[in-house]
Amino acid sequence: MSNSLRPRRIILDLAVTLDGFIEGENGEIDWCIMDDEMGFNDFLNQIDTILYGRKSYDLWGQYTPETEMTDSEKDMWELVHSKEKYVFSRTQIGTDNSATFINKNIPEEVNKLKNKAGKDIWLYGGASLITTFIDLGLVDEFRLSVHPVILGEGRPLFTDIKQRLNLKLIHTRTFSSGVVQLIYHLNT
Repeated sequence: MSNSLRPRRIILDLAVTLDGFIEGENGEIDWCIMDDEMGFNDFLNQIDTILYGRKSYDLWGQYTPETEMTDSEKDMWELVHSKEKYVFSRTQIGTDNSATFINKNIPEEVNKLKNKAGKDIWLYGGASLITTFIDLGLVDEFRLSVHPVILGEGRPLFTDIKQRLNLKLIHTRTFSSGVVQLIYHLNT
């Protein structure tokens, strides 16, 4: 959708366990179900920009699929790596071959991105960047895929949120894997 119709949206799209974790105690995400039925590539075609925290970018921003991955998984990673990437970091500055680093003036920089022509923007994370974006009121859509697993411990999705957000459920989808996708907008 072009910028002349509406500003681009920041979409938090994440997998989360039933007990609210985005990764296990040791950073594991082996519980995350990825299958074609979930249409993740459709989501990737809806966006043209990905926002990372530095740690998430270091882990996943330039991830190269291993040879034992399926063609579908390789296609997904090719789509991910075709996007414009911005990394929010207190320590790294400038750009590298794949990303632009943002160190300050987050609201101003994000609003510049939102008002630039293009598709929607994926807020990938990590957890502290998600908290910052929520506290600054920068998330337009929460798209959470709740996976049928309870970890008991790990990295929680939401930590240290400073204000209550009332959300409006826009859409739900249930997949044969047991994953339930919930899409919320701010209730204004």
